[in-house]
Amino acid sequence: MPIYKLKINGQSYSVEADPDTPLLWVLRDHLNMVGTKFGCGIGQCGACTVHVDGSATRSCLLMISVVEDIEITTIEGLSDDASHPVQQAWKEIDVPQCGYCQSGQIMSAVAFLLQNKNPNREEIRDAMSGNICRCASYNRIEKAVEVAADKMG
Repeated sequence: MPIYKLKINGQSYSVEADPDTPLLWVLRDHLNMVGTKFGCGIGQCGACTVHVDGSATRSCLLMISVVEDIEITTIEGLSDDASHPVQQAWKEIDVPQCGYCQSGQIMSAVAFLLQNKNPNREEIRDAMSGNICRCASYNRIEKAVEVAADKMG
């Protein structure tokens, strides 16, 4: 099996894996970064969202063979102490119910807010529409993105 050199959360890793192994499983099974969740495995739910060179990306669809030497950020890499403005907004609004989708929701929100510093409700709803929350916390998610935009602005 080949060895891949990965840059994740500002650190370098060497991982031995099959070329068609999804990044999600490398993160969880090889590197014990379990904040990124498995949801559907077909890129539809958003639970596995990470940043690849700053863009929100579904890690279940991204093979390890294409991410070598690309900067990857997981939920663990946003901050050491949950002090990122989006994480703070999530706590302030008390967004999670079961919490399973939240790392993917947060990673999508961060990538969106880096591109749009002052979004309106419709833009937030559109940006977050690719992330599914089975608990239907969508109103609180939208409110938390608004609060985070103010914090980041």
